[in-house]
Amino acid sequence: MKKLFLSSAIICLSFSALQTGFGQTVSQRYTLTGRLSEDTKTTLEKFNRENLTAKFDLTEKKSPVKAGLFSLLVPGAGQFYNGNYFISAIFVAAEAALITTAVIYNNKGNRKTDEFQNFANQHWSVKTYARWTLNNLKNLNPALNANDYHVFDSNGNVVWQELNRLETDIGDGYSHNLPLPGEQQYYELIGKYPQYSHGWDDSNQNDTDFHILSPRFTYYSGLRGDANDLYNISTKAVVGIYLNHVISALEAAWGASRFNKNLSMRMTLETINLAGNSEYVPTMNLILSF
Repeated sequence: MKKLFLSSAIICLSFSALQTGFGQTVSQRYTLTGRLSEDTKTTLEKFNRENLTAKFDLTEKKSPVKAGLFSLLVPGAGQFYNGNYFISAIFVAAEAALITTAVIYNNKGNRKTDEFQNFANQHWSVKTYARWTLNNLKNLNPALNANDYHVFDSNGNVVWQELNRLETDIGDGYSHNLPLPGEQQYYELIGKYPQYSHGWDDSNQNDTDFHILSPRFTYYSGLRGDANDLYNISTKAVVGIYLNHVISALEAAWGASRFNKNLSMRMTLETINLAGNSEYVPTMNLILSF
């Protein structure tokens, strides 16, 4: 901190400023001669030193609370309020970049999701999966009998409740029950778990091991993974947006406090000893903080 002290011998500066708590200026209550030493003594006989101390702010103070709230709502707004335009621009630019990233990658994820769901609708069939499971039930769980499960109705449509019961009874290896078509989990499971590998139209229906994966199962898994990666980038950008708000708010509040301390001025009467006599001289102390 650097301190710069400026002294003034102009007594009218203090007299014109000191009206606090008295309702009138000094000159209105006392007859002054215009001679510095005599007028100074006259006023000091009537007032305490504390009453003759005045504090001035060279610039308008900033509210840390306001600055923090501004930036919490709109990153950079608090910095703009503080007059820190460069820092304000940084937070605004970061906010714009993060929002843009979140929107772009979310849209990319949506397009990739549409792509893998359309691919699944064209190449994966629950009927193919259910039929292969029933035909290989003895290999999957020898204790089960295919005739005990009415997975297909009279029209050849899959009875979902029966299919789920079959999956549960098979147990080992069949760790999930297939959700209804169109659900998010439906599209996730058919490209994630080997038990659904023989529902793809390029799978070998003569296989007896469900762990044998078809090329389309692998390709579909890659599409779904790409979509998840895109969504993850979007999610991280959203987290970054929240962090940008919080960091900007904290910096703005700190910046307002720093602003208020940057420049302060205090004026008082200082005692000066001259040739054995004490004289009071108005003194202005200007404090600059860096």
